Amino acid sequence: MFNAEKVKNDVVQWIRDFFEENGPGCNAVIGISGGKDSSITAALCVEALGKDRVIGVLMPNGEQADIDMARLLVNHLGIRSYEVNIHDAYEGVKNAIPFEMSEQSRVNLAPRIRMATLYAVSQCFNGRVANTCNLSEDWVGYATRYGDGAGDFGPLNHLTVDEVKQIGRVLGLPAVLVDKVPSDGLCGKTDEDNLGFTYAELYRYIRTGEIDNPEHKALIDKKHKMNLFKLSMWPQFKPDSSDI
Repeated sequence: MFNAEKVKNDVVQWIRDFFEENGPGCNAVIGISGGKDSSITAALCVEALGKDRVIGVLMPNGEQADIDMARLLVNHLGIRSYEVNIHDAYEGVKNAIPFEMSEQSRVNLAPRIRMATLYAVSQCFNGRVANTCNLSEDWVGYATRYGDGAGDFGPLNHLTVDEVKQIGRVLGLPAVLVDKVPSDGLCGKTDEDNLGFTYAELYRYIRTGEIDNPEHKALIDKKHKMNLFKLSMWPQFKPDSSDI
């Protein structure tokens, strides 16, 4: 059985240890989307570091339908926040590229601009950028490389969607944030619509190896294999020591 209270306490201590070793006195900088992962990451950082050392950055691309959820989170936690609309930057890059971008490249452009924004804010405030991805997303590559898949520390990377939600409840976050239907906010579909299977199926498969639908098993296995490269450093050539 998943012990949400214990794991929450362990994550909080892990965050404290990370900052003690990698920047005593530094601030945690978190992109706040209004979804559960960024909300729970922010709440964990507040408990670990105190609200004065947590900075939330809201980054709508023009109009964001659920921006009120992001504002609810920063108000609930009482953290310092900045709202940076990336629309002009997004349109500027898109219009400057001298050919028609593919649909996937357009979708991934926004999270990559958001991550650049987070590092700009972080460098201004002696910060460390939080990666807010969870194990379920990482398992099937549901993150943008050098976009939301980047960061300096990742409190949720080894916790599934179900486990993250349990921690959110232990933290006392508003249910509307913890149980919000997950969506990337980019293409108008839910995560499960995009993936082709449910997070409940994926959770069970990751933790037990069991799954009832063979087609979904094959799809999960394919996505996992294809996207493992996102979780590791890029391949690097090393010359023979005798040649240098």
